[in-house]
Amino acid sequence: MSIRCTVESAFFIAWGCLEKSGELGQPDESANFLLDAIEAQIRTGERRQLMLANRAIDAWRARAANNPSAHDCEARFG
Repeated sequence: MSIRCTVESAFFIAWGCLEKSGELGQPDESANFLLDAIEAQIRTGERRQLMLANRAIDAWRARAANNPSAHDCEARFG
């Protein structure tokens, strides 16, 4: 699988997860953040789509926890 396909798949996994949970912020900001997180991992040699996606999600959630005003969203639980 090409790097491009790996990045795209990881991005859509992360995007879908955050969208379904209601944690996704502004589309442009969210997309840029997730892509940056995935690309940073690619540069370190990570190629597993699910790992890339999960770490990007974790980074998004950590950012939201440290800066609640960073994006406009409401998390839905349950």
